[in-house]
Amino acid sequence: MDLIENKTFDRERALYNIRNTLVRNCIFAGPGDGESVLKETRDIVIDGCKFSLRYPVWHAKKYELRNSELDENTRAPLWYSDDGMIENTGITGVKALRECRNTVIRNCRIESPEFGWKTSDTRISDSRIVSEYVFLDAEDIEIENIDFKGKYSFQYVRNAVIRNSELDTKDAFWHAKNVTVTDSVIKGEYLAWFSEGLTLIRCKIIGTQPLCYCKDLKLTDCEMVDCDLSFEYSDVEADIRGHIDSVKNPRSGRICADSIGAIIKEDSIMESEAVINVNTKA
Repeated sequence: MDLIENKTFDRERALYNIRNTLVRNCIFAGPGDGESVLKETRDIVIDGCKFSLRYPVWHAKKYELRNSELDENTRAPLWYSDDGMIENTGITGVKALRECRNTVIRNCRIESPEFGWKTSDTRISDSRIVSEYVFLDAEDIEIENIDFKGKYSFQYVRNAVIRNSELDTKDAFWHAKNVTVTDSVIKGEYLAWFSEGLTLIRCKIIGTQPLCYCKDLKLTDCEMVDCDLSFEYSDVEADIRGHIDSVKNPRSGRICADSIGAIIKEDSIMESEAVINVNTKA
């Protein structure tokens, strides 16, 4: 590979369309305030670099970004880029990773509102993510061991698998389709309304009014904490360890729990045909 090392760049499109190149220990910042410094690159490795300019990695193909820092001035740092690996890197620029395909993220620290929008084939492991809106309208996501904090997360996602993670979020998985979450903690209000094909296995669910208006909802060996008015108008198969504060007007299916504070069947707009069992196992 060609080597670019120990240099500073601040002009527009400073390394535009470079190919088969290792960019190492470089700084992308300065008075030139140039955008798109690594746009349209091919087969590049970015290692140990610091970024403080807008739109640095757009339309890249086959790239690695590792051991680097992208600060809050690095607006929209990765868009329309495919076949990427991001490792041991800190990203604090807003709107990171949009409409990117086939991205692997490992051991990263990410604080980016609107992260991961409209992406596909994204695999994330051993990372911490803070994002108000994460993975809006994204598809084919695989997550392992992440610590996530946000608000309106995973809305309209399709085909996602999440394992061994902690999600501190509000309104997660609204309108999501074909999502499986295993061995994880999900904390937040109004979890997964209007979802379809959501499966929760050995998860701890915390927060008010979860899992309403769902289709094909499955919970296996899960725990529910501070969950009141659960499952309203949902088609659900649920096996819960411990207590549910209250269940309200589930549409169909079966709910089993060790105890339920209240079973509410009133003021329903539709017939509730779900079977609710307390202290029994199917």
